Amino acid sequence: MTINTSRRNFLKTAAAASAVLYVGATSKGVSAASSSADAMLNPFVKIDSDGSVIAIVKHFEKGQGPATGLTSLIAEELGVTMDQIGYEFAPSNPEVYNNTLFGPFQGTGGSTAMANSWMQYRTAGANAREMLIKAAAKEWGVDAAALDIQAGVISGAGHSEPLGAFVAAAAGIAPTENPRLRAPSEWKIIGNPTTRRKDSPIKVNGTAKFAMDVHLDNQMVVMIKRTPQRGGLVAGFDDSAAKDVKGFIMAQTLPTKHGVAVYAENTWAAMQAREALEVDWDLAAAETRSSQEIKAEILAALDAAPTYNVNKADPAAVKSMIDGAVTTIEKAFYFPLLAHAPMEPLNCTIEQTAEGDIVLHDGAQMPTGPHMAYQQIFGLPAEKIHIKTMLAGGSFGRRATPDADYQVEAALAFVLTDRSRPVKLVWDREDDIRGGYYRPAAGHKVRVGLDGAGNIIGWEHQVAGQSIMKGTAFEAFAVHDGVDHSSVEGIADSPYAIPGMALGLTDAEKATSVLWWRSVGHTHTAYVMEVMMDLAARAVGQDPVAFRLKYLAGGADQARKAAVLKLAAEKGNWGTPAEGNVQGIAVHKSFGSYVAEVVEISGNLADGIQIEKVTAAVDCGIAVNPDVVKAQIEGAIGYGIGHAMRDQITLDGGAVEQSNFPDYEPLRISDIKVIETHIVASAEAPSGIGEPGTPPSAPALANAIAQLDLLVAELPMSANGVSFA
Repeated sequence: MTINTSRRNFLKTAAAASAVLYVGATSKGVSAASSSADAMLNPFVKIDSDGSVIAIVKHFEKGQGPATGLTSLIAEELGVTMDQIGYEFAPSNPEVYNNTLFGPFQGTGGSTAMANSWMQYRTAGANAREMLIKAAAKEWGVDAAALDIQAGVISGAGHSEPLGAFVAAAAGIAPTENPRLRAPSEWKIIGNPTTRRKDSPIKVNGTAKFAMDVHLDNQMVVMIKRTPQRGGLVAGFDDSAAKDVKGFIMAQTLPTKHGVAVYAENTWAAMQAREALEVDWDLAAAETRSSQEIKAEILAALDAAPTYNVNKADPAAVKSMIDGAVTTIEKAFYFPLLAHAPMEPLNCTIEQTAEGDIVLHDGAQMPTGPHMAYQQIFGLPAEKIHIKTMLAGGSFGRRATPDADYQVEAALAFVLTDRSRPVKLVWDREDDIRGGYYRPAAGHKVRVGLDGAGNIIGWEHQVAGQSIMKGTAFEAFAVHDGVDHSSVEGIADSPYAIPGMALGLTDAEKATSVLWWRSVGHTHTAYVMEVMMDLAARAVGQDPVAFRLKYLAGGADQARKAAVLKLAAEKGNWGTPAEGNVQGIAVHKSFGSYVAEVVEISGNLADGIQIEKVTAAVDCGIAVNPDVVKAQIEGAIGYGIGHAMRDQITLDGGAVEQSNFPDYEPLRISDIKVIETHIVASAEAPSGIGEPGTPPSAPALANAIAQLDLLVAELPMSANGVSFA
């Protein structure tokens, strides 16, 4: 069951219930409970007198599983089955529904949903359980310690009754800060591989409501004709031909002059009218460089002294060590811009209520961003802005931008009307591919020196790329000493204990808007680290797995990374592929999780290769929902490998050349025959799972292809000597 609600409607609906128990926290994070919808409380769980239970999910669902994961935590601690609990998306309120790893900001990203909510939701569920039990114990005149809740029934000491019977009484009992959490030996849902996703049935039967499904009475559809080059502005437009399109309403230049808004009665009319619109662009300040020029600038930066010495090592000393090494390996790498390309293109719907409130219907990945922007645009206080979070058909980071780009675009288009009709903003696939934000282009240059025993004695690593965080609201906490850590994560903080590493970074000028992309900097740093580790191992005649393990012999961090490496090698039959096949391996830590992957391929470079199997091992701490974990690893592998195989965004005179899936081709189901995932049993707190499967996927494939005597140092592979069967 999925319900979308604003805070105001949530409280109004709740107030109408005859008896409701809310358990959550105050704005200061202190555990609280109430029977009143007007209490100063933001609940994580609510229970009605009929026994129905709702988990209030603060992380939106774009396919990665929080609607199931966070609901599982409430269900486990409270003592109900997954069939006895539903979920709602939380209203926009960063005071309590903030991402505790982001600060005072409500948002979903960085694979943090489970990591930051693990104790919050368990504590709320445990408090609800204890309060209901205390109410039952008082009525029955028994010791509360003799009672428990299982499958929604309170029982013990010769008594048994559904928990709904005690909702009203429980609301008068104060929660505690440290309720007893169920021990792992008591878990029936957490870690259970048979637990299925809460959102699967509605997605299968077509009743799920995505942001694109919103259709309000009397709404207009707006599409934007945007500048073809970053920095371009509208100089003027002619809508004469657009007026001939049935359903066309009007066209208006956005206040920012970044595009022309075309309003129509429906999406098709908006598309046709926009196509007919003629726009004069002022390109005086627009980007004009080509992809080749941008690449040349980045590669040139790799040959110059880096702007930032990231790990403070003495570059001269490291260079001297490598110069005197018995074996030296040197390689340069280049990674192009990449689009996110989720299945559901960007969209949102905005309306104004009779009371003058603004309501945004959106697959809101970071609701605090548009909430704050709307306060400025409409001149309203926070409580007059409401965000109804819908399901989203993917994101991979695209729905979370530092400037709330598409939500602001919708608001500006709405401002240009008389606000009597809702406005639905729709992007099509071409908008998404050509006018979006991209994974930055990046280059690496690495030189590794090894001694006579085949041990690394020095590692020079230069990175040049386009900074994601600089110039955004996130710069204050994401950039330190001038270094945007998202550019070098996966190198600077690698668990590998590599002696003599000197890491430098140079920022390159941005040619487009750049943004985090599934696994952010790890998308390119893991590729370089793992390809270079393979190169070094084979250069000195050592097995790549054994070679890596030499640099994972330290503490717990190294031990966990070594464990997934060993497990993937074992389950993937490392070293004994099927006859005629070759293998590659890679391992990487990102977002607190450790993933190793073995890729086995058949075929050859002349006739094309086929990915026969990918075997993955993952340590993400406690796997709350193993089925979700496996699905996320499978999706992350497909996403990482699919983009590495064929995809890139290229510019011609500053304009994006790709437009749709024929020239920005997604992974095909036939591209990978089998994916097999093995989860490491762990007692550690849950860590990220939405992104960590992506970083090792492409380098594992590259290391397999290298066994066919082709080292792919520039992506995509299809443009650099690799064909796929």
